[in-house]
Amino acid sequence: MNTADKLFDQYATNYELALSNALAPSGESREYFAEGRVEWLSRCLLKLGVQPLNVLDFGCGDGSTTPVLQRVLGAESCIGVDVSAKSLEVASEHFATEKIRYDLLADLQTEAQMDLAYCNGVFHHIMPEERPDALGLIRDALKSRGFFAFWENNSWNPATRYVISRCPFDKDAILISPLEARRLLKNAGFEIVRTDFRFIFPRALRGLRKLEDFATRLPLGAQYQILCRKNS
Repeated sequence: MNTADKLFDQYATNYELALSNALAPSGESREYFAEGRVEWLSRCLLKLGVQPLNVLDFGCGDGSTTPVLQRVLGAESCIGVDVSAKSLEVASEHFATEKIRYDLLADLQTEAQMDLAYCNGVFHHIMPEERPDALGLIRDALKSRGFFAFWENNSWNPATRYVISRCPFDKDAILISPLEARRLLKNAGFEIVRTDFRFIFPRALRGLRKLEDFATRLPLGAQYQILCRKNS
């Protein structure tokens, strides 16, 4: 993951601008998508009767989603980890609190202590041959039967591919299809609980968004979540 840390060190201070420019065709901000992902995750966990107290934000970048996880999920503590030291400096400066801290991935010391791990758009930046090891780190950080919310960009969605083509730090990204992601997660020791597709309609068609709850199993959304559980 050495390539990723150098890449995101370059974008540590202007990541938000670069991402906002890429997302412009959707008519929405990065905050809209972050809130939407975590709200959906919260709904899924509520249905399972799960209340995560300790949350790992894997590949947290500049840390903007970590406080959303803490607030929406009501977590007692959240740890954001990343390979980019400069991104973590930005995260710590803006978002660290008594309940939120940020660490380098290499310093992660949470063996079997986390109730939930979350990541978004991280694994398409990890070389395919390194993905099993990255999943192993997440698995080992989780408690027995802990949950993992794996979010990625839907490679089957043309609009998603267009947005990625506009994003400078996604230039060399290798997208992961939902089927490939499920296979990777199963091979890494996770049990698949559910797969959902979200963010079908752009802002111009926001009046139709209430229909998305009835189409989560259809591969139409710009992103997908695979919610899974550590096997043991």
